[in-house]
Amino acid sequence: MTKGEQTREDIILKAVDVFNTKGYAASSIADIMAATGLQKGGIYNHFSSKEELSLAAFEHASGIVGQRMTDAIRSESNAVAKLVALITTFRMHVENPPFRGGCAVLNAAVESDYGNPEFREHVCKVMDELRSLIIYVVNEGIKRRQIKPSINSDYIATVFIATMEGGVMLSSLYRNPMYIDYSIHHLTEYIQTQLAL
Repeated sequence: MTKGEQTREDIILKAVDVFNTKGYAASSIADIMAATGLQKGGIYNHFSSKEELSLAAFEHASGIVGQRMTDAIRSESNAVAKLVALITTFRMHVENPPFRGGCAVLNAAVESDYGNPEFREHVCKVMDELRSLIIYVVNEGIKRRQIKPSINSDYIATVFIATMEGGVMLSSLYRNPMYIDYSIHHLTEYIQTQLAL
């Protein structure tokens, strides 16, 4: 990695914490300067605008979250166990977040609805990937006779994401992991009693 590439990477890593704690719209280049120790020119040498930097930071953060989920799924062979492993990764957003400010995808999803259609499009893409991952696991489980054939995978993906992101949000708001634990417990029981063959 060249010095320029290393500097760009460092800017992104520090920007993730800034954007994820202050919000993408509320964060300023001055905030990024304070976090990185660079002057405005040093930042704009690597990014043409705050918007370009915010997209790079979000892609980096969502990539880490996505990798945790992919690793959890790959660690299991049965579709039921894969789904349980997947929902359990959401506890890490509360217990051991990879960056300050909680779940980057949840934060971006809440904020992206206002005034930045390009950013919203990127957040939708990440959410689509998560939905597709859950749908794929459920459909494969149906094919392998591990999950009931009557299950609607799109419905399951929607309920799982809404429940888990809601649990993360409540745990972050109240600074109490109880809410994510309730969500995990509820969905684990649902998977084992309603989905599994």
